[in-house]
Amino acid sequence: MKSHYRVVIIGGGVVGTSVLYHLAKFGWQDVCLLERSVLTAGSSWHAAGGIHALNADPNMAALQAYTIDLLSEIEAESGQNIGLHMTGGLTLAGTPDRWEWLQSAYRVFQSIGIEDCELLTPEEAQKRCPIMSTEGILGAMWADREGYIDTTGTVHAYAVAAKKRGASYFEHTKVEALEQTADGWRVITDEGTITCEHVVNAAGLWAKQVGRMAGVELPVSPLKHHYLISDSIPQIEALDFEVPMTVDLEGFTYLRQDQKGVLLGIYEVDHEHWAMDGAPWDYGMELFQEQTDRIEKELIMGFERYPCLQEVGVKTWVNGAFTFSPDGNPLVGPVPGKRGYWTACAVMAGFLQGGGVGKTLAEWMIHGEPEADAWPMDVARYGRFAENRDYIRQTTGQFYSRRFVMTYPNEQLPAGRPLKMAPAYGEMSAAGCRWGVSWDLEVPLYFAPSEDFVETPTLKRSNAHPIVAEECRAVRETVGLLDITGFSRYEVSGPNAERWLNRIFATKLPKAGRARLAVALGQNGKLKGDLTLLNWGDGTWWIMGSYYLRAWHMRWFNDQMEEGVALRDLGEEVAGFSLSGPNARKVIERLSEDAVGALPFMGCGRFDIGLIRAHVARMSVTGELGFEINCRMGDHAALRRALLKAGEGLGLKEVGFNALLSLRLEKSFGIWSREFTQAYTPGETGMDRWIDWEKGDFLGRTAARSEANGNGPARRLVTVKIADGDADASGYEPVWCEGRKVGFVTSGGYGHTVGASLAMALVEADCADAGTALSVHVVGVERAAEVIAASPYDPTGKAMRL
Repeated sequence: MKSHYRVVIIGGGVVGTSVLYHLAKFGWQDVCLLERSVLTAGSSWHAAGGIHALNADPNMAALQAYTIDLLSEIEAESGQNIGLHMTGGLTLAGTPDRWEWLQSAYRVFQSIGIEDCELLTPEEAQKRCPIMSTEGILGAMWADREGYIDTTGTVHAYAVAAKKRGASYFEHTKVEALEQTADGWRVITDEGTITCEHVVNAAGLWAKQVGRMAGVELPVSPLKHHYLISDSIPQIEALDFEVPMTVDLEGFTYLRQDQKGVLLGIYEVDHEHWAMDGAPWDYGMELFQEQTDRIEKELIMGFERYPCLQEVGVKTWVNGAFTFSPDGNPLVGPVPGKRGYWTACAVMAGFLQGGGVGKTLAEWMIHGEPEADAWPMDVARYGRFAENRDYIRQTTGQFYSRRFVMTYPNEQLPAGRPLKMAPAYGEMSAAGCRWGVSWDLEVPLYFAPSEDFVETPTLKRSNAHPIVAEECRAVRETVGLLDITGFSRYEVSGPNAERWLNRIFATKLPKAGRARLAVALGQNGKLKGDLTLLNWGDGTWWIMGSYYLRAWHMRWFNDQMEEGVALRDLGEEVAGFSLSGPNARKVIERLSEDAVGALPFMGCGRFDIGLIRAHVARMSVTGELGFEINCRMGDHAALRRALLKAGEGLGLKEVGFNALLSLRLEKSFGIWSREFTQAYTPGETGMDRWIDWEKGDFLGRTAARSEANGNGPARRLVTVKIADGDADASGYEPVWCEGRKVGFVTSGGYGHTVGASLAMALVEADCADAGTALSVHVVGVERAAEVIAASPYDPTGKAMRL
């Protein structure tokens, strides 16, 4: 063991060894891995080892597909047998809603490139898994690329392959402390001290303690998880093939073959946390006593689904711990505010996702950003609020218990809520507001007509559909009032503020007293943000964007920081409301003697609004005349009361973000995480029209110019009108042209003003012209569609500029 390495990885499980392998593979050989015990000690050795390519998030699906492809590669490279069994897999549906969801998911998988799936009848499913009962089964989905591996063999294969490429790993070397230095980190172990530029926390069950060594409180917690291995089963002994990986969603179980018996795993509703502050240091190859009372209901359902289990004994019980994040996805990437400290933990499905996690992190460290959009597993998707112990307990427990429970798109889950509430929250709730959550903040969805109204969870249009229609009508015909506390705001000042903003944004900067859409690019020329930049005229600027990206954007801003620039996140200080609609000016002029009503489109300034001194901008994503009024957090409730009073007789109605979704689709306005992501380029999304190529150098200019100087993007963002039905597209549904898959939906909904089901979609360039006939699968049903001209409502933008 040397005294210095470029990178030190802490943790010798499947994730740590994958990171080690990928760093060496991509050219960084001066890297080492430290394991306090032996490789696999922790969760890796007792994991069930299941693998499958299916995931509704395309980025996670790509991550899993990469991992599966990599397995045979590392087996050959290392010479280590990984025990790969590609049996195929079944996912069973036992309720009408679940079967409908599975048919919809099948189409989404087609959309994101998973082609080796098919829908089966219960009888067809039973032919592939003869030991299962079809009682209560309505249908199933088959996937070719499912199976299982030997977990210990796989970890050693990663480690041996990494060593062959020049990396090192050391067992029985416990990290006892971390100290940040000017050049990186000092790693203090029981075998000596190592200095390095980068530290990777891949410590699994010990991720919490290794985070605290660096002053980082990670939102992770271990939970216990059961599976059993049966004795040999005569029906399986008689087969000439292996039974497939089989997931019974209504039964909360998964099954795979194990020799001539089966492994039956359970995600029980009655979850149990363990060692929330991290596993004991001397824990590693132990298991807990089985708790059959706690898993009794799910166990009974499993034995009923596979009656042969009732005839044989249990050979082995496994009750071990795995580490979970609040949403079940990994925590990967550079920790904000801790230069050189990286995470690769909470990878619940380590053998399924570990290869992709290792690739992503290695690319990030070496090249500055990963090839694919890493947002779904980025550690920056959580803020300081997620450090709270009870928040972690509630959210990780909720995820575990709902692992196989169906969640509807319009369903609001309760764990960790309500947490942050804008000051007018209580009064808005009394007015009927129904809330969603963005990051830690409660945000309004719509205003219910009565106290006892309950929205029905559904894959289709819910009973809130007419409520949202009324809110949209108010915005189009009179005026709507929307709480916009759920927008992020960053203050930029200092002598070099303008120069810095000019470098990090590809857009021409707004003049004093004006606002402008600001496009940010990564070095690869792909999108980094669709933000709004406001120049208040006194040397102070605001950047506004998506609230849930606060930590992510602050990390990126700070990574680009230079002397003479002061940056501040205003998310805990500023709240606000927007007015949108033909009567918006009349409302605001009733509250101000200033010339706020005379603000030009995209103008901004400071004004007295009633008793409140506010930052006001004349803009709106509804496509109507609009004003965004930003106030101190403590003024929020008073501002709402003043605006409601001023709106009397002018048809003012409080609205929520569900209405905003409909209104912005009618204007073909895209949003981040849907139309705009780190995976998309400015050319294909139409954001290139905001780039100022003459302004000089800016981040990503070279790569973006390369796209602009080429033959044009291969796909384009378009607006699509879909034949009406009882459901609307939501995202990732496949788009077809004459039977050929040509793209996918980025987002969708119902346009209440234009009276049509609308969607935005990325499609092949030759199918992007208005009038092109298409079809789209919506909740599994194919419906006719057509590309239409952008902005089906008010295409000239006259209403916004009144």
